[in-house]
Amino acid sequence: MGPLEFLYYIGYSLKKSLSLKARERLPSEVISIGNITVGGTGKTPAVIALAERAMDSGFLPCILTRGYGGKAKGPCLVSTTNGSALSAEEAGDEALLMATRLRSVPIVKGKNRYEAGLFALDHLKKEAMDLEKRTIFILDDGFQHWRLFRDIDVLLIDSTNPFGNGKLLPSGTLREPLREIVRADVIVVTKTAVSSSRLPGTSHSFSDRSGLFRDLSASEGRLYSLTAEVRRYNPDAPIFLSEHVPSHLSTPSGTRLPVETLMGKEVFGFCGIGNPQQFREMIEHLSGSLKGFVSYRDHHRFTGKDVTKIVDYAKELGTDWIVTTEKDIMRLAIFDLPENLFALGIEFYVEEGFYDYILRRPE
Repeated sequence: MGPLEFLYYIGYSLKKSLSLKARERLPSEVISIGNITVGGTGKTPAVIALAERAMDSGFLPCILTRGYGGKAKGPCLVSTTNGSALSAEEAGDEALLMATRLRSVPIVKGKNRYEAGLFALDHLKKEAMDLEKRTIFILDDGFQHWRLFRDIDVLLIDSTNPFGNGKLLPSGTLREPLREIVRADVIVVTKTAVSSSRLPGTSHSFSDRSGLFRDLSASEGRLYSLTAEVRRYNPDAPIFLSEHVPSHLSTPSGTRLPVETLMGKEVFGFCGIGNPQQFREMIEHLSGSLKGFVSYRDHHRFTGKDVTKIVDYAKELGTDWIVTTEKDIMRLAIFDLPENLFALGIEFYVEEGFYDYILRRPE
């Protein structure tokens, strides 16, 4: 461990110790979705998908989020049943995206998620929502939010870049030492690009299938190695495979088009997310002709000059369409955007047993 890593580890250990001593419990079940690295695992689509499934299953879900990058002080409502209540600058891009996609789900932003949860319960009572339904809190990006007790800790691991160089911040991308994987109650390997039918029993015993490795494709072999490493730290938690799949294109005004519309178009892409390479490969595959691509830092706050440069560069390359992510379009909504700029929507798909395991648990 280098000196910078060591300093980070000291700070991390102190914060964790103090947070655990001050831990508080909400009166309703809390399901945390988080990761052990900085960005890129696909938490936001996973949170959206879980909230949608919870609603379909008769629950009353409420999302608690820090609202990274948002200037509004919490606890405050990002959205109500009437839609978003804050801007991207106030709420943060991820929180606003969830509010846009989940019109019927209360989303509360707050640094202290316990206070945010109590605020949410008070709001639900005032709004006279169907309190006969079982309320569940979905804790967005909560694996390191030790101050709030959670009933289920879901850990997402990006199969394309699971642990970076294996070092802690700031020398690497790890928020915590890998041994902390042991805290996860459920592990979801994301962006697998592999059919779960090829991997029978993944959600329970994939890494124990010692004779399976020789029959796997290269990507499946990578998954085997990853799950074997995960099992070194957590031998018991069920492991589920998942994928993030392009679902639609949308204009800044919200008009939707099928993703097939991209096929044959000459495209210029840009983004400011944690894993730009995967987004680049995705739009290149969908269009067949990616003429140019620019990436910014995760949660980049775009300026008017940025937009002008993007549009001018796309014109120089003679592209038909400009494509970015749904998260980025949240931050770009304040600008006058061209008609040929689209956001690519992403849906989270996971093995069906995941929702059964998470939602069909006794009260």
